[in-house]
Amino acid sequence: MNIHGQEVIGVQVDSETRCLHYHSEIDRIAIKFHCCDTYFPCYECHDELGCGKAEVWPHSRFAEKAVLCGACGHELSVSDYLACASACPSCSAPFNPGCSLHADRYFGTMT
Repeated sequence: MNIHGQEVIGVQVDSETRCLHYHSEIDRIAIKFHCCDTYFPCYECHDELGCGKAEVWPHSRFAEKAVLCGACGHELSVSDYLACASACPSCSAPFNPGCSLHADRYFGTMT
């Protein structure tokens, strides 16, 4: 699905990047997977429809844009997203704080 000019691949994706797996009002980001340079709403969508070789973003590339706000289309770098993961810095739409519980599926550590 094309959302704010970006292709987002997932299962039952809506216009704000929610999917079958994560679909509450505040589930409104898509993450560009490092392994395939493609936006998915969640790791489960990537597991089902992605490249089959999930890789996390290496810390050395956290300055690259890899998070899409489903509300306004603003792209955040990994660093920017991790610094303000509760809301979009462009439109202030709230993000799901529970995403931090599985951030390790998307982003590497500093070591």
